[in-house]
Amino acid sequence: MTIEFDDKGKIFTDVVLKISTPAVVQTTNHIIYGMIHVRRGERLKDELDREELFLAMTQAKVLGDDGQVLYQSDFLAVRRNQIVWVMPGKEKND
Repeated sequence: MTIEFDDKGKIFTDVVLKISTPAVVQTTNHIIYGMIHVRRGERLKDELDREELFLAMTQAKVLGDDGQVLYQSDFLAVRRNQIVWVMPGKEKND
């Protein structure tokens, strides 16, 4: 980790602090329950508006049409162009 100071004493590091936010993500084929990590002081929408190709999710559960869990993973990268909608929510506890 690098730490730098400017002439006014402000500290700069390469560590980005994020807050885990429960979310429900509807893709073109599935619903995903999990955590999206939002930078401190920003909104969920700000994270969705980033230029990156993928949105990182943790504690992800991918549901099928019948509502049953198809896949479960500690980490999931969702291609942003496949996202239809996102809302804050609670984790699915199936």
